[in-house]
Amino acid sequence: MAATHENPAFIDDHGHNRSNGIYRNYNRSINNQAASTTARNTDNELPTTCKDKTLPERDTWGKGVEFLMSCIAMSVGLGNVWRFPFTALDNGGGAFLIPYLVVLFLVGKPIYYLEMIIGQFSSRGSVKVFDLCPAMRGIGMGQAFMVYLLGTYYEAICSLVINYLVQSFRNPLPWAYCKEAWNFNCINSAVTKREQANLTKLWQRMRSDDDNRTISSSELYFINEILKEKDNIDDGIGAPNWQLVIGLFASWLCVFSVIIRGVKSSGKASYFLAIFPYIIMAVLLGRALTLPGSVDGILYFIKPQWSKILDPKVWYAAVTQCFYSLSVCFGNIIMYASYNKFGHNVHRDATIVTGLDTCTSLLAGFTIFGILGHLAHEIGTDDIGSVVKGGAGLAFISYPDAIAKFENLPQIFSVLFFLMLFVLGIGSNIAMTSCTVTAIRDNFPNVKQWQCALGIAVVSFCIGLAYITPGGQFILTLVDYFGASMIALVLGIFELYVLGWVYGVDRLCKDAEFMMGRKVGLYWRWCWSVITPLIMTIILIYFLSTYTPLTYNNVSYPNWAYALGWTITAVGVLQLPLWLIVAVIRDPGVTWREKFIGAFKPKHDWGPIDPLLREQYNKAMDNESIANQGLGCCGWIKKNIFG
Repeated sequence: MAATHENPAFIDDHGHNRSNGIYRNYNRSINNQAASTTARNTDNELPTTCKDKTLPERDTWGKGVEFLMSCIAMSVGLGNVWRFPFTALDNGGGAFLIPYLVVLFLVGKPIYYLEMIIGQFSSRGSVKVFDLCPAMRGIGMGQAFMVYLLGTYYEAICSLVINYLVQSFRNPLPWAYCKEAWNFNCINSAVTKREQANLTKLWQRMRSDDDNRTISSSELYFINEILKEKDNIDDGIGAPNWQLVIGLFASWLCVFSVIIRGVKSSGKASYFLAIFPYIIMAVLLGRALTLPGSVDGILYFIKPQWSKILDPKVWYAAVTQCFYSLSVCFGNIIMYASYNKFGHNVHRDATIVTGLDTCTSLLAGFTIFGILGHLAHEIGTDDIGSVVKGGAGLAFISYPDAIAKFENLPQIFSVLFFLMLFVLGIGSNIAMTSCTVTAIRDNFPNVKQWQCALGIAVVSFCIGLAYITPGGQFILTLVDYFGASMIALVLGIFELYVLGWVYGVDRLCKDAEFMMGRKVGLYWRWCWSVITPLIMTIILIYFLSTYTPLTYNNVSYPNWAYALGWTITAVGVLQLPLWLIVAVIRDPGVTWREKFIGAFKPKHDWGPIDPLLREQYNKAMDNESIANQGLGCCGWIKKNIFG
């Protein structure tokens, strides 16, 4: 019988054969052998073993576009809407775009493409992917721990969004007017024409001394009604707000419902999660541009402050914004790419997502500052910066304050805004929770998807209760700083050096060419081997050298809270030496020296998950090792960078 069946792992999303990589000529005989072997199997009985190890069947995206949409839903999140505009404003306005775009091309895009390659090539999640260097498995374990913590407080933020979304249907909006119980010098957010004459004087008082300053009703509503916030947490964090508990439960129920069947269900949801926020953003931007004063707000946002462009703080802000906005070095990208077909064009997807992320940040900035420009116009001030609050203050104070001043149907625009935030938050957390699920199931394949997803959702819900207490924002800020910023920087740097110099950029490039049939250019080689790791190292040094004790609203934390924060950081970072010791002990080498060296080499089953592809790959790597014999240190470095 003639061998006409093609191994599906060689076929990309468009039906093209991708087996014609750098080893095509060498592997022609192996291809013939593989085709013969495949022909001897029935159509539904493809080989699933490779020598002595059985490989579990792995799900794949229904369509390649589902992977792209999922990456967009993951990377385009809350950070684009409420972090980028004010990071840019505080760091030079329009001038901030220059360092940001430079960093995007030297840090964000290279890491994004790198993580897509290793995830797709190996079909392994963020922990098991370090089979390429078992000694550094702690990087994946630490990132999984970090991403899990991020997921717990992301849904707590979504619970706040849900509360505002529900309240947005009320008429009048509940934050539009002051309440007597607040006992503050409160000014109504919904200002009538009769109040315009005295409004400027009142607003100026808001910027005077703290004892007599006037506060908008939207700010007091957020602090007193939603957060019920404490001045400090010296005596504990208090009990959860029952309304936010309901929102937290609803948020986790949404996440669980989407990931219950893995990529088969989350892939279908990705269309809505990726596209819907853009529809709302376009509507809000269209409305913003029609408001008086909106153009002044947009010009205020993009006006460059050239004096700041050489400030190291601006470049630090650009790196951190790019780093966290794209979710690089978190493990999410590796996890999503691991469900791709082997020949999928991740180069195209990395370019699309990184470019779209930046465009979305700018679009969000135009939208937000257009509305805040209208707010400044309404209260009679030319200082738009005086009405701006960054971070959560944008979503829950500045924007609701502006919406309350709309004369026609403010509820519609409030509902649209908070619905957009909710979808953005859910889209990002689906990736984070899926990353944790994949890390567990890669190591314990007998655990079912729904069981793992349910367990994580329940435990995360219980942890999330701490964030919706009167002291919850203190805890959220603490976990974000010690559990995300510090761990991400340290583990991200180790990841770059391991992939670039232990596994090797040259081997990475050959893997990519074997997988996609396209050569990797010098831009990628230089970034992966030198530029990106060096920039990240400088950022870590700057971060540590400028460290100051964390505060929330200028309030210091009690000692137990600092101890908790450093413990969280230690748990993430100490995964590195812990798993290094485990890898050395487990290595089959005879002497300790052999064990140590062997722990830094890929496992015997490293490579494509398909056994026929892996046989090709291993044969080619054996040839490559022979060709590299005799290279000195300088020769190896040159080959690693230039090929």
